[in-house]
This record gives sequence, structure tokens and C-alpha cells, in this order.
Amino acid sequence: MTQLAEAGFGELRAALEGAVITPGEDEYDDARRLWNAQHDRRPAVIAQARTADDVQAAVRYAVANHLEIAVRGGSHSMSGASSVDDGMMLDLSVMNQVTVDPEARRARVGGGALLRDVDAATQQYGLAVPSGMVSHTGVGGLTLGGGMGWLTRKYGLSIDNLESVQIVTADGSILRAAEDENPDLFWAVRGGGGNFGVVTEFEFRLREAGPMVNYGLMFWGLDQGAEVLRLARELIPSLSTDFSVVPACLSAPPAPFVPEQHHFQPGYALVVVGLGTPEQHAEVLDRMRTTLPPLFEFATPMPYTALQQSLDEANDWGSYCYEKGTYLEDLSDGAIEVIRQQVAKRNSPMSVVLFYRLDNAYSAVDDDASAFGGDRTDRYAVFVVAQCPVPELLPAEQAWVREFWDALQPHAAGIGGYVNGMTDATEDRIRDAYGRKYDRLAQTKAKYDPDNVFHRNQNIKPA
Repeated sequence: MTQLAEAGFGELRAALEGAVITPGEDEYDDARRLWNAQHDRRPAVIAQARTADDVQAAVRYAVANHLEIAVRGGSHSMSGASSVDDGMMLDLSVMNQVTVDPEARRARVGGGALLRDVDAATQQYGLAVPSGMVSHTGVGGLTLGGGMGWLTRKYGLSIDNLESVQIVTADGSILRAAEDENPDLFWAVRGGGGNFGVVTEFEFRLREAGPMVNYGLMFWGLDQGAEVLRLARELIPSLSTDFSVVPACLSAPPAPFVPEQHHFQPGYALVVVGLGTPEQHAEVLDRMRTTLPPLFEFATPMPYTALQQSLDEANDWGSYCYEKGTYLEDLSDGAIEVIRQQVAKRNSPMSVVLFYRLDNAYSAVDDDASAFGGDRTDRYAVFVVAQCPVPELLPAEQAWVREFWDALQPHAAGIGGYVNGMTDATEDRIRDAYGRKYDRLAQTKAKYDPDNVFHRNQNIKPA
């Protein structure tokens, strides 16, 4: 390592079109910074790839020089896997190009693009890639784990809308993976995470959404939590796929539409997004307020791009975060009681619990069609997220998340959960998440990455 540092990584600089940044250079501290502020990693070198050839050269260099590789896209890895101490951060953020073919309804997306890059390009044609809910999230990490958000009930996961990928494997090969080419690899990257290489381009099928959608939020106090979750249990499955409803346990924001006496007060919300007419949306909101009158509400039409950015500020860079997730087959009375008790123990007003409803298009996909870590049956994905403005608050909030997760387990569909919601990706949880698919994934890993070069992820060990 010392010899590499003294040489200034000259060989790597000569091989890359993009920048190579090392400790001591002006750009280094900004380039190594991660979204989750609790991780302060110092890579020996940051390779900012511009092309697939750059990624190929960087991977070959790192392997030849025994440098551990961390792949950085949007840098949203909760566990800090986007960087590494003393190894190579392979930074794809410059590879953020998005090319749209509106007639074929296809988009080619660079491996370092953010959701907002995709939304900006596709919404010019009233089209979208089903993806996540925070626009500064990286497309790569989100997609490789599955990718769920506002459009999941109607159009499925991100991986269900993936046509092909270009990927650099551990031996430096640049491959295309699709149903008609390297189909074993294509199956594995759809849910198997970053285990099989560095995806430099995604090709997505596009869906109709926007440019305007209908948004509504209703908020209730802590004492009404059980009633809110029972309302969600009855309401959500009855709605058409033009609706996405996210139950959330959170603090009321200090927004202009929130009465001042409720600012920062803990409670429960139902966020309702409608792709249909304003009248259909108003009818659903009226059904909710008639059943359970809220403390306050807010409803408005908004651009789809604004919807995708509506949680950006609450999830901005610089917080100290920790997360554990699980699946619930339903919001049973037992699960609701656990949630009600545990939400009251939250310490940081920034921490949240979110419930994503997975049904319809999600459940219409065959379990074995991809490597996705979760049965394709109707369910909720639960995210218990600690978020703190200062590091001193994080230990207590981590303990709260773990206690919450433990208490939910008797009601959960296994210990694994959604791989993108795993901060502590222990081997038993990973095996449980993939179930019978794990052995097939391990065989595919042995074929494309036998030495486990790409292990800074929810790691699947080579068979």
C-alpha cells in the first residue's frame, strides 16, 4: 500500500479517463463523504469512472494490487458500504447519463445516475421508471436489491421493469446480461445486489405516470395509532392500483400546512398518492376522514417529479442513521399492538417507521422469475429508521430500532426482510431473505466472482 501511495497511483491515472483522487488532494474529503454521516471512511484511492472502460480498468487494477473495492453510486448505503478504509472507492457518480426512447418506451441509465436524473428525463414524455421515494438515491443500489416505491402496486419493482444491464465482472469482463444473453447473471442481478459486478448501464421499460399526480396527507396523534393502522389495513387492499398509500409513524413537520401546535409532535400519517382523477382522489380522502377524522390534512395536485422529491429534505445528507426492516404479511392486531407500543419509545423526532404495501403487480410476478429476496405474496415491507442530527443521539436510537425489530419478529414473515433495508446484513438474515434461491445465487457468484471481490454488500459467498 505504501508503494502504491508513493507511486501516486500513476498506472491507474494513466488507464482512466476519469479522475483519480488520493488523500491530501483538495477534492478528497468531499469525494469520500457519504450520505450516512456516521461512516467516516478513508479510501486509499478514489477512482471516478466516466465509462465502462474506466470501470473495467479500475477493477483490474484493484484486483491486481489487492485493493478492497467499494462501489459508490448515490452513496445511500445505510451501512456505509459505498466506501472503504485503505481500499478503492469506485465512484460512478459521473456516469449519470439518461437516454430516453419515448416510442419504444425504453430508458438507458448510467450506473451512477440518481432517481432525480431518471425522473427529469422520463417525465418529459409522461413516463417513469418504478423506483424509490427519495430522489437523491442512486438508481444502481436501489435497483439491484429490488426497488420499491409509489408505483409498486401498479407496475411492480424496479427489477420487474429491467430489460438488460451492462456489467463489469470481477475478472474485468464487460458483459451484457438479459433474458437472451447471460440469463443466469441477469436473473441474479435482479435482487441479488452488488454481488456479481459493477453495473455501468441499466435498460428499463418505461411506464405511464405523471406528469401530474394527486397527493394527500392525513395526520393523527399517538393515541390514535391503532385506529390508523386498522384503517390502513381495511382501506389499502380495497383501492385500485392507481392509489399508493404509505402508513408512517413520524413527527409532524414544521410545514406551512401544519397548524403550529402540531409542529414536531409525534403521531401517525397516511400518505395517499393517486394516479387517477382528482375526483377519485378526493373520494378516497373523504372516506378516510369520515372513518377517522384527522388532526390536520393536506391535499394538492403536484408534478410527479415533486412527489419524488417530497421526502428529500427529511432524508438529506448529514444525519446519523441506522435501519432494520422486515416483512409483515398483514397488519394483524398483534403487530399493531407491538407497533403502537414501540413507536411511543422513539427518541429522535427525525426517526420514522414506514410501511410499503406490496400487492397487485408486485404479487403477479413469479417467485422464481428473479433473485428478489421476498416471496411474491401480498404483504407490507416495514422500515424502522433511526435518524439523528448529532452522533450522541444515535446509540439510544439504534437500541430502539433493534428492540422494535425484535418485538415484531413473532408477527414477521421471516428474519430476512428486504435486502435494501438491511444495515446489519448477517449471514443468517441474508440466507433467510433469499430462502431457496440462496444456493442458486451462490453458484452464480462462484461463476462470476469466485474470489468474492465484490463483498461490500449484503454478501452472498461463492459456492
